[in-house]
Amino acid sequence: MLRKHVILERNSILFVIFLIGVASLGGLFEIVPLFTIDSTVEKVRGMRPYTPLELAGREIYIREGCYACHSQMIRSLRDDVERYGHYSLAAESIYDHPFLWGSKRTGPDLARIGGKYSDAWHVAHLVAPREIVPESVMPGYPFLAERPLRPDQLGLHLAALQRVGVPYSDEMIEFAARDARAQVDEDSGDAEGLLERYGENVNIRNFDGNADRLSEMDALVSYLQMLGTLVDFQDYKAEGPNLR
Repeated sequence: MLRKHVILERNSILFVIFLIGVASLGGLFEIVPLFTIDSTVEKVRGMRPYTPLELAGREIYIREGCYACHSQMIRSLRDDVERYGHYSLAAESIYDHPFLWGSKRTGPDLARIGGKYSDAWHVAHLVAPREIVPESVMPGYPFLAERPLRPDQLGLHLAALQRVGVPYSDEMIEFAARDARAQVDEDSGDAEGLLERYGENVNIRNFDGNADRLSEMDALVSYLQMLGTLVDFQDYKAEGPNLR
């Protein structure tokens, strides 16, 4: 046996072929079983696609580089769980394109930020971070409150996500702009339709404190207030992968 080992070590081409064969065999044992299941992501009650307004807020979050300093991935380590809450589930990112997990935490993880602070707190913090958190190094985003959100293109965004597997219906795509406007107006006649399409767990209210217009601040705050609120971890039970 030792003699065969010496032959492998002295013949580089043979050694490479042997390594490729062993790696391929190991890969087959790991990959082939995945073809026997429809999904490797557990189903979790409460998960839904982003509403058009939340999706717009997520795009603003990405555009402004918020993901570079804030992760959205609570690890199963004790310190993480005690500080931020239940560890992140794969199902919570099932509709994310791209996902925003990350490991860089110049600021705190935001996976469970939804509902932790009021809308007014978020607006004030985004406008002037150091007036709320003196030690913060976060830049201010006061222009978000002044910049109007243009929801007319949201239907195209939903349609693009539909093509990669996010379960947006044709009706959701058709009413995307209307649903975005309805989410900031509790008295809107379209609010009921929004809830029918996305479920009861949707925040419907004016987010930026200015009812006269739909702003990018509305969108970003609606996104932040949704994070971590869809799954009820007091009653959490994974339904498991879709076995054939």
